[in-house]
Amino acid sequence: MPYRLDNGLRVLALEDHTIPTVSYYTFFLVGSRDERPGRTGISHLFEHMMFNGAKKYGPGELDKVMEANGGSNNAYTTRDVTVYQDWFPRSALELIFDIEADRIRDLSFDPEKIKSERGVVASERRTSVDANNFGVLDEQLWAMAFLAHPYQWPVLGWMSDIEHWTMDDLKHHFEMGYSPSNATMVVAGDVSADEIFKLCEKYIEPIPSHAPPPPVTTVEPEPLGERRILVHKYAQLPIVMIGYHVPQTNNADFYALNLLRTALYHGESSRMYRRLVDQDQIALDVSAFAEPAFDPTLEVIVAQPKQNVDPQKVEKAMYEEIDRVKNAFISDQELEKAKNVRLVEFYTQMQAINGRANTIGTYEVFFGDYRKLFDAAKNYAAVTKEDVQHVARKYFGENNRTVATLIPQAEEPKTEEAKPQEKAKP
Repeated sequence: MPYRLDNGLRVLALEDHTIPTVSYYTFFLVGSRDERPGRTGISHLFEHMMFNGAKKYGPGELDKVMEANGGSNNAYTTRDVTVYQDWFPRSALELIFDIEADRIRDLSFDPEKIKSERGVVASERRTSVDANNFGVLDEQLWAMAFLAHPYQWPVLGWMSDIEHWTMDDLKHHFEMGYSPSNATMVVAGDVSADEIFKLCEKYIEPIPSHAPPPPVTTVEPEPLGERRILVHKYAQLPIVMIGYHVPQTNNADFYALNLLRTALYHGESSRMYRRLVDQDQIALDVSAFAEPAFDPTLEVIVAQPKQNVDPQKVEKAMYEEIDRVKNAFISDQELEKAKNVRLVEFYTQMQAINGRANTIGTYEVFFGDYRKLFDAAKNYAAVTKEDVQHVARKYFGENNRTVATLIPQAEEPKTEEAKPQEKAKP
């Protein structure tokens, strides 16, 4: 079981003395699903703010001190979590705890730094969304697919919200999202569990907790029909994105859905690649992904049609391949290959201490118990062809999908800042 501090922080430690290095992950259970209209993107802002100084380690000092001691760091924000990663030699272990405690307890809210980071995240949005055709189409897809649930707004936030966060907004979000009781820490490497727990008691336990983000109780209504959106934008080629509603990560169908996705989309020998790219030669590439999620989410399929190919032709071919799985079992060879791909991916991730820390945290946070990772191989092995067909029929129907298509325009239109499009009723 995770060790729990008096302030509610959950701590997991994995000992591996192969080499004298350590991976330190902190999963804060706060992401864009915990925001609201007017505050979208604020979780992502803190991914930046957490590197901009606190009481003891001021602006720029965190990275300097960590790098001077042989360490490095990173972070990422999703719809559900914000995760901080540290990698360092064992000799810097106590120093890293001191740094982490400092920024969790006494993060700086300097107005000039906030102004600077507001500009940084606004620029990031312009680059990765507004000026990126895949980014803008993905954003519009999620905004159309969810009518009620907060998965509808983007992790980077709407530009108008980025421009109008107040100091009260920031402090409130940090207080609830970065409360120790709202976090899970995973430390793996050349450490002992006892020393990690003692360092937590020394540096982290004195930090007071606050009320966590309120629970997300909104349940997305069942779609009543296919939803569609067209995006007209300067581009060389069209893009087709299809989002199917699928269950949250800890659902019993997780493993069958992963194997279906692998059989259809993983690699050049997958069904969809062979059909669209090799056989029909109507697309340059096709892929699919589904991120870990606390709530029912989307599996997103992305295809890039070739020049002068009607996107609807590509779309039609994809539906035909999905229908094939619904109407007939995948072969034993396809199922075995999909299982092997997933198991190799899983065991490769578990070889290095960084991958272990991330996997342990992911299972603890999204599956509800890190020990479930020990059953991953068994759960994949138990999936049958009937299970794969069952999830194909259950989740990949016409009424359960949202289709977003980017139609190229010859010239870049001169318009004001892009705004979210209105949703069409199904």
